[in-house]
Amino acid sequence: MVVLTRIYTRSGDDGTTALGTGERRKKHDRRIAAYGTVDETNAALGLARLHTGPAGEEDTGDLDAMLARIQNDLFDLGAELCVPATAKGKGPDGARLTLTPAQVERLEREIDTLNADLSPLRSFVLPGGTAAAAHLHLARTVCRRAERLMAELAEQPDEEVSSVALQYVNRLSDFLFVAARWANARGGGDVLWAPGQNR
Repeated sequence: MVVLTRIYTRSGDDGTTALGTGERRKKHDRRIAAYGTVDETNAALGLARLHTGPAGEEDTGDLDAMLARIQNDLFDLGAELCVPATAKGKGPDGARLTLTPAQVERLEREIDTLNADLSPLRSFVLPGGTAAAAHLHLARTVCRRAERLMAELAEQPDEEVSSVALQYVNRLSDFLFVAARWANARGGGDVLWAPGQNR
Protein backbone atom coordinates (compact mmCIF):
# COMPACT_ATOMS: atom_id res chain seq x y z
CA MET A 1 0.00 0.00 0.00
CA VAL A 2 1.21 3.50 -0.84
CA VAL A 3 0.98 6.13 1.89
CA LEU A 4 1.88 9.71 0.98
CA THR A 5 1.83 12.18 3.83
CA ARG A 6 4.15 14.74 2.30
CA ILE A 7 4.22 15.63 -1.39
CA TYR A 8 7.45 17.59 -1.65
CA THR A 9 10.69 16.09 -0.37
CA ARG A 10 13.30 18.41 -1.95
CA SER A 11 15.30 15.28 -2.84
CA GLY A 12 14.89 15.99 -6.56
CA ASP A 13 16.17 19.54 -6.38
CA ASP A 14 19.54 18.37 -7.67
CA GLY A 15 18.03 17.05 -10.93
CA THR A 16 17.78 13.42 -9.82
CA THR A 17 14.88 11.18 -8.89
CA ALA A 18 14.57 7.78 -7.23
CA LEU A 19 13.67 4.54 -8.92
CA GLY A 20 11.44 2.13 -7.04
CA THR A 21 14.62 0.58 -5.66
CA GLY A 22 15.76 3.86 -4.12
CA GLU A 23 18.57 4.21 -6.67
CA ARG A 24 18.99 7.86 -7.75
CA ARG A 25 19.07 8.68 -11.46
CA LYS A 26 19.15 11.88 -13.48
CA LYS A 27 15.67 13.06 -14.38
CA HIS A 28 16.59 12.83 -18.07
CA ASP A 29 17.68 9.18 -17.73
CA ARG A 30 16.16 6.93 -20.40
CA ARG A 31 14.31 4.82 -17.81
CA ILE A 32 12.80 7.92 -16.19
CA ALA A 33 11.81 9.25 -19.63
CA ALA A 34 10.16 5.92 -20.48
CA TYR A 35 7.97 5.63 -17.41
CA GLY A 36 7.33 9.37 -17.37
CA THR A 37 5.89 9.08 -20.87
CA VAL A 38 3.77 6.11 -19.78
CA ASP A 39 2.43 8.44 -17.07
CA GLU A 40 1.79 11.10 -19.72
CA THR A 41 -0.18 8.53 -21.74
CA ASN A 42 -2.25 7.80 -18.66
CA ALA A 43 -2.97 11.51 -18.14
CA ALA A 44 -4.07 11.82 -21.78
CA LEU A 45 -6.48 8.92 -21.21
CA GLY A 46 -7.86 10.76 -18.18
CA LEU A 47 -8.72 13.66 -20.49
CA ALA A 48 -10.30 11.30 -23.03
CA ARG A 49 -12.47 9.82 -20.27
CA LEU A 50 -14.03 13.24 -19.66
CA HIS A 51 -15.87 12.45 -22.92
CA THR A 52 -16.52 8.73 -22.45
CA GLY A 53 -17.81 8.45 -18.88
CA PRO A 54 -21.37 8.71 -17.58
CA ALA A 55 -21.19 12.53 -17.63
CA GLY A 56 -19.38 12.58 -20.98
CA GLU A 57 -20.86 14.12 -24.07
CA GLU A 58 -20.83 10.91 -26.10
CA ASP A 59 -22.59 7.57 -25.70
CA THR A 60 -19.56 5.28 -25.66
CA GLY A 61 -20.90 2.34 -23.67
CA ASP A 62 -18.20 -0.02 -22.45
CA LEU A 63 -15.34 2.08 -23.85
CA ASP A 64 -15.00 4.03 -20.61
CA ALA A 65 -14.69 0.78 -18.61
CA MET A 66 -12.00 -0.40 -21.04
CA LEU A 67 -10.11 2.87 -20.59
CA ALA A 68 -10.38 2.61 -16.80
CA ARG A 69 -8.75 -0.85 -16.93
CA ILE A 70 -6.03 0.48 -19.22
CA GLN A 71 -5.28 3.36 -16.84
CA ASN A 72 -4.70 0.81 -14.07
CA ASP A 73 -2.53 -1.29 -16.40
CA LEU A 74 -0.44 1.79 -17.17
CA PHE A 75 0.27 2.22 -13.46
CA ASP A 76 1.36 -1.44 -13.43
CA LEU A 77 3.63 -0.71 -16.39
CA GLY A 78 5.08 2.36 -14.67
CA ALA A 79 5.76 0.24 -11.58
CA GLU A 80 7.51 -2.35 -13.75
CA LEU A 81 9.67 0.25 -15.45
CA CYS A 82 10.65 2.05 -12.25
CA VAL A 83 12.03 -1.16 -10.72
CA PRO A 84 14.71 -2.64 -13.00
CA ALA A 85 14.53 -6.41 -13.52
CA THR A 86 17.61 -6.99 -11.37
CA ALA A 87 15.76 -5.58 -8.32
CA LYS A 88 12.91 -6.96 -6.26
CA GLY A 89 9.75 -4.92 -5.82
CA LYS A 90 6.31 -5.39 -4.35
CA GLY A 91 3.62 -6.98 -6.44
CA PRO A 92 0.46 -8.83 -5.39
CA ASP A 93 2.56 -11.90 -4.46
CA GLY A 94 5.50 -9.97 -3.00
CA ALA A 95 7.44 -10.20 -6.27
CA ARG A 96 8.32 -7.43 -8.71
CA LEU A 97 5.15 -6.15 -10.38
CA THR A 98 5.17 -6.88 -14.13
CA LEU A 99 2.63 -6.90 -16.91
CA THR A 100 1.32 -10.30 -17.96
CA PRO A 101 0.45 -11.83 -21.32
CA ALA A 102 -3.20 -11.87 -20.15
CA GLN A 103 -3.22 -8.07 -20.13
CA VAL A 104 -1.99 -8.01 -23.74
CA GLU A 105 -4.56 -10.65 -24.73
CA ARG A 106 -7.37 -8.61 -23.12
CA LEU A 107 -6.35 -5.59 -25.22
CA GLU A 108 -6.43 -7.73 -28.36
CA ARG A 109 -9.94 -8.98 -27.53
CA GLU A 110 -11.13 -5.42 -26.90
CA ILE A 111 -9.59 -4.23 -30.18
CA ASP A 112 -11.48 -6.99 -31.99
CA THR A 113 -14.72 -6.11 -30.16
CA LEU A 114 -14.54 -2.42 -31.09
CA ASN A 115 -13.30 -3.09 -34.63
CA ALA A 116 -16.18 -5.49 -35.37
CA ASP A 117 -18.57 -2.50 -35.47
CA LEU A 118 -16.45 -0.45 -37.88
CA SER A 119 -16.48 -0.26 -41.64
CA PRO A 120 -13.21 -1.13 -43.39
CA LEU A 121 -10.68 1.69 -43.46
CA ARG A 122 -10.11 2.99 -47.00
CA SER A 123 -8.07 6.11 -46.22
CA PHE A 124 -5.71 7.42 -43.58
CA VAL A 125 -7.55 9.12 -40.73
CA LEU A 126 -6.80 12.61 -39.47
CA PRO A 127 -6.69 12.87 -35.67
CA GLY A 128 -9.96 14.58 -34.88
CA GLY A 129 -13.71 14.22 -35.07
CA THR A 130 -15.55 13.96 -31.78
CA ALA A 131 -14.00 15.21 -28.54
CA ALA A 132 -13.50 11.63 -27.33
CA ALA A 133 -11.83 10.59 -30.59
CA ALA A 134 -9.54 13.63 -30.67
CA HIS A 135 -8.33 12.92 -27.13
CA LEU A 136 -7.90 9.21 -27.91
CA HIS A 137 -5.78 10.09 -30.95
CA LEU A 138 -3.63 12.35 -28.75
CA ALA A 139 -3.23 9.53 -26.22
CA ARG A 140 -2.25 7.22 -29.11
CA THR A 141 0.59 9.51 -30.20
CA VAL A 142 1.89 9.84 -26.63
CA CYS A 143 1.70 6.04 -26.30
CA ARG A 144 3.78 5.67 -29.47
CA ARG A 145 6.40 7.98 -27.95
CA ALA A 146 6.43 5.85 -24.79
CA GLU A 147 6.93 2.78 -26.97
CA ARG A 148 9.88 4.39 -28.78
CA LEU A 149 11.50 5.34 -25.47
CA MET A 150 10.96 1.85 -24.05
CA ALA A 151 12.46 0.26 -27.19
CA GLU A 152 15.45 2.59 -26.92
CA LEU A 153 15.86 1.73 -23.23
CA ALA A 154 15.71 -1.99 -24.03
CA GLU A 155 18.71 -1.60 -26.37
CA GLN A 156 20.96 -0.20 -23.64
CA PRO A 157 23.56 -2.72 -22.45
CA ASP A 158 22.74 -2.51 -18.74
CA GLU A 159 18.97 -2.07 -19.06
CA GLU A 160 16.02 -4.40 -19.65
CA VAL A 161 12.43 -3.95 -20.73
CA SER A 162 10.26 -7.05 -20.82
CA SER A 163 8.89 -8.29 -24.12
CA VAL A 164 5.40 -8.26 -22.58
CA ALA A 165 5.73 -4.57 -21.69
CA LEU A 166 6.76 -3.77 -25.27
CA GLN A 167 3.87 -5.87 -26.64
CA TYR A 168 1.43 -4.08 -24.35
CA VAL A 169 2.34 -0.53 -25.46
CA ASN A 170 2.38 -1.60 -29.10
CA ARG A 171 -1.07 -3.13 -28.75
CA LEU A 172 -2.31 -0.15 -26.73
CA SER A 173 -1.58 2.30 -29.53
CA ASP A 174 -3.56 0.01 -31.86
CA PHE A 175 -6.40 -0.08 -29.32
CA LEU A 176 -6.45 3.72 -29.06
CA PHE A 177 -6.61 4.09 -32.85
CA VAL A 178 -9.55 1.68 -33.08
CA ALA A 179 -11.21 3.27 -30.03
CA ALA A 180 -10.97 6.71 -31.67
CA ARG A 181 -12.57 5.35 -34.84
CA TRP A 182 -15.27 3.66 -32.74
CA ALA A 183 -16.03 6.94 -30.93
CA ASN A 184 -16.18 8.78 -34.26
CA ALA A 185 -18.53 6.19 -35.72
CA ARG A 186 -21.04 7.28 -33.05
CA GLY A 187 -20.56 10.96 -33.72
CA GLY A 188 -20.35 11.66 -37.42
CA GLY A 189 -17.53 9.49 -38.69
CA ASP A 190 -13.78 9.71 -39.12
CA VAL A 191 -12.04 12.74 -40.56
CA LEU A 192 -10.29 11.35 -43.65
CA TRP A 193 -7.04 12.48 -45.20
CA ALA A 194 -7.39 13.94 -48.71
CA PRO A 195 -3.91 13.68 -50.24
CA GLY A 196 -2.79 16.92 -51.89
CA GLN A 197 -6.13 18.62 -51.23
CA ASN A 198 -4.62 22.04 -50.52
CA ARG A 199 -1.93 22.24 -53.20
